[in-house]
Amino acid sequence: MVQKYRMNFYEEMQWRGMIQDHTPDIESLLQEKKVVGYIGFDPTAPSLTIGNYVQIMILKLFQQAGHTPIVLMGGATGRIGDPSGKDQERQLKSEDELDSNLKHQFEQLRGFLNFSEGENKAVLVNNLDFYKEMNVLEFFRTAGKVLTVNYMLSKESVKNRMESGISFTEFSYQLLQAYDFQKLYQTYNCRLQMGGSDQWGNITAGTEFIRRNLTDAKAYALTTPLLTKADGSKFGKSAEGNIWLDPNMTSPYKMYQFWLNASDADLPKFIKYFSLKERSAMESLLEIAAENPQEAKRQLAEEVTTTIHSQEAMESAQKVSHFLFNKKASSEDVQHLKKDDLKTIAQEIPSFKLPKSKIEAGAAIVDVLAELTDISASKSEARRSIKGMAVAVNKRKVKDVESSLQSEDLLFDQYILIDNGKKNKFILEVS
Repeated sequence: MVQKYRMNFYEEMQWRGMIQDHTPDIESLLQEKKVVGYIGFDPTAPSLTIGNYVQIMILKLFQQAGHTPIVLMGGATGRIGDPSGKDQERQLKSEDELDSNLKHQFEQLRGFLNFSEGENKAVLVNNLDFYKEMNVLEFFRTAGKVLTVNYMLSKESVKNRMESGISFTEFSYQLLQAYDFQKLYQTYNCRLQMGGSDQWGNITAGTEFIRRNLTDAKAYALTTPLLTKADGSKFGKSAEGNIWLDPNMTSPYKMYQFWLNASDADLPKFIKYFSLKERSAMESLLEIAAENPQEAKRQLAEEVTTTIHSQEAMESAQKVSHFLFNKKASSEDVQHLKKDDLKTIAQEIPSFKLPKSKIEAGAAIVDVLAELTDISASKSEARRSIKGMAVAVNKRKVKDVESSLQSEDLLFDQYILIDNGKKNKFILEVS
């Protein structure tokens, strides 16, 4: 069943600080029991990112308030390239790549919105269906006469590109997006388009397109501020690059760590943007954030990682975090690690590959440390480390310099964890 909020959608968005601009009378529209609204996603990447998750949250809140969300996948617009927020032309993707991206992104979106039941179940539309049977002359006659070039030139996404140059292809993008809005208006009575503030020009081109083209029709626009960090940097980026919603591109562990490592100054905004708790629970979390930011980050990391991935994935991320950062992690903790946990650990700490035959033959731990890997600079250093009780295998201290690694040390027949001192952690991958 769809969760009902005490606040209507507009009040919810306003309280969360998620409204940048909107057309007049939007409050009256959103006081209606059921409104159909949409957000578009162009499949120009193999996965949605945490930046896209802002728009997913808008659709989620919209649906929870009782309204009907439309997810418009840009099978057509993705072939063109949106100039918004770009200072140069996009590199066009192949049709096969776009189709593959679109399919995968939709599967991701299915995990966040209800597409299957209820009066306000979400609707999936591919805008390629609007154009695949339309030739260029029909498009120019149908859409090209509605908005003037002067009007299109007034949009920020175009004005910002006048010096560096903009192709006719990208110049026409706002016309395609405007026509998309009209098609959804006519087919689904979709009266509202939402998106990031960089989409304001494209979205209002749609409301104007509908006003000029359809008698007695009125469409609405609402945008959200582009989310940036307190230091002004782009939200959704880490030192390694984008934070992806695909667990194979950004592991649940890294997703979990992304929230744990957030700036204290960003925390109130992140809670309001990304928590699905009731307002009273969010207000309590905001109070915790003011007094104990790290605890609030932990709670937010748990909630968002669970929502994006799963409870199991979040618990795995917690186990890996505990293992990597808790100095008191024990051999018992190692026994609770799953194979995927070890795979994640292998991506986070120095890793060495060894042939399985070496382990089966009983590799001397001194040789492993100094010759088969570079954990120790020399055998003599390795011996000193062992005598100093600094070396552990799977968190069990090595007490004898004559010790060797055996097949029974293998975790899932593939991994062995090595510690050399309190801070130096390594993993052996055996094949």
